[in-house]
Amino acid sequence: MDTAPPASPFLDEAAALLGPRGLTTDPELVGPWLTDWRGRYSGKACALASPADAAELSALVRLCVDHGVPIVPQGGNSGMSGGATPDASGTALLLSLRRMNAIRAIDGEARRVTCEAGVILQTLHEAAAAHDLRFPLTLGGKGSATVGGLISTNAGGSQVLRHGSMRALVLGLEAVLADGQIFSQLTPLKKDNRGFDLKQLLIGSEGTLGIVTAATLRLLPAVAERVVIWAGVSSLHAARALLLHCEGMEGEALEGFEVMPQASIDAVREHLPTARPPLAGRHPWHVLVEVVSDRSGAETLRERCETMMAAALEADLVENAAMSASDAQAEAFWLIRETVPAAERARGPAVQHDISVPVEAMPAFVETTAPMIEAEFPGTEAIAFGHLGDGNVHYHVIAPSVTDGPGWQARDGKAISRRVHDLVTEWGGSISAEHGIGQLKRDELARLGDPVALHMLRAVKRALDPAGLLNPGKLV
Repeated sequence: MDTAPPASPFLDEAAALLGPRGLTTDPELVGPWLTDWRGRYSGKACALASPADAAELSALVRLCVDHGVPIVPQGGNSGMSGGATPDASGTALLLSLRRMNAIRAIDGEARRVTCEAGVILQTLHEAAAAHDLRFPLTLGGKGSATVGGLISTNAGGSQVLRHGSMRALVLGLEAVLADGQIFSQLTPLKKDNRGFDLKQLLIGSEGTLGIVTAATLRLLPAVAERVVIWAGVSSLHAARALLLHCEGMEGEALEGFEVMPQASIDAVREHLPTARPPLAGRHPWHVLVEVVSDRSGAETLRERCETMMAAALEADLVENAAMSASDAQAEAFWLIRETVPAAERARGPAVQHDISVPVEAMPAFVETTAPMIEAEFPGTEAIAFGHLGDGNVHYHVIAPSVTDGPGWQARDGKAISRRVHDLVTEWGGSISAEHGIGQLKRDELARLGDPVALHMLRAVKRALDPAGLLNPGKLV
């Protein structure tokens, strides 16, 4: 893909500042990063910048301010909302922090790690494991997602039920602000009442207020034992009752609770013939439960899980259940869940919605609204799956058998998304649970967001980035 202007005073100064490793305009090197991984958004950039450290980035940002050059920060380019893709003007500088990938320190006693924004999530997992610790956030894109991107989008994942999203895991932060100043608050304090929690302004801001360069993150003891349970249930309401049952019996040991309809399991079997669902029979809904323990409770974990599920069967909360006998089998259970998005995409065109409503309302929301969508848009199929335990499900509406996928997306897809977002708002929920707003949902946020909240968001943006150079066209 073409990049913007071949030469300019800005590019000359940026090249002198960053050197050949830090700046390129080579279309072959820049091109792969100009389209989001889903292929929905493409743009142009004047160059790709890769500074070596926060000081270089600070100087680069000041240079961009002097020349009025917009900056589009990008982590692993694995986002779902087009939040890291430049526009078509070619005036923006695409910024990668992948060279800033040092793990600066791991403190085993304090259970925390300080690392740079370009560290890949899987690398962080491996570094923590080498110290018999773990970073308790994971997701399907762990091999490409970066710490900076995860913080900027306040990423979630399958362990949010117990450990929360990135907001709960960031203890300290370093970032370069829109004027080039370096905000440094990496040292965590249990108590600090010096005004606003400024790092929380940057977490989830999608690079519109500052560019995260490093973070201090919370670590936990390594898992000594895990049990993964697959259960068939009669409804989402039954799944919710099972969740409460498991929480009551195992409390904080309950780490994951995922739901999938039978249609999603069928799609996985068609897409991945080697997949073997743990239960032979068919059930309206399937539940994946993960329970873990550190060394202190490892010896009794399996027995406790057996007792928990025996009680669930006795109370008619589940129709059938299977328990992993090994770590390999546990991973095989999870592979089925992680294959659901790809299997759904293979079925044909669809519109995906990353939504949340109050946890207790999710079963009623899905069971009420899915038939409404299918009735209003004949031939579609509404599918919900995901993290029931935190009120966040992925709400996909699959197209009828059509030959013109892009045309359906542009016509009916937009109308469906608008309707789904209206329903989510009516139920007191959010149109973005864990994937951010980006450019995909920016107009919908402006349409449906609380006016006072939007005013506050925009006021903060104006205050911290008055020239509007940080990730323009995203979020607000």
